[in-house]
Amino acid sequence: MKKLLGKDKYRRQLVSNFETKRVVLKSIVRNHNLLDRMRWSANLDLSDLSVNSSKCRVVNRCLLTGRKSKVNKSYKFSRLSFLRLARNGLIVGLKKSSW
Repeated sequence: MKKLLGKDKYRRQLVSNFETKRVVLKSIVRNHNLLDRMRWSANLDLSDLSVNSSKCRVVNRCLLTGRKSKVNKSYKFSRLSFLRLARNGLIVGLKKSSW
């Protein structure tokens, strides 16, 4: 699981590095007032960017287990880890109402 967490961290870093470049190139491609040649070269530059630098490739994973399904975005834990931590009282300000 450490490998998957490291891979996800690497992808998040790539997304943050190339985010502004991707936005600028997309705006050039969508602007029909510019020359077709300029738009075409921007489209080529956009296709040359790394696939892993896309936002779609980032996966939300649990910090403890590395599980990718049913992850709470605000706490960054999967539901199983979240329930285990809540039962033990390790999450401050949270308690289950019906024990």
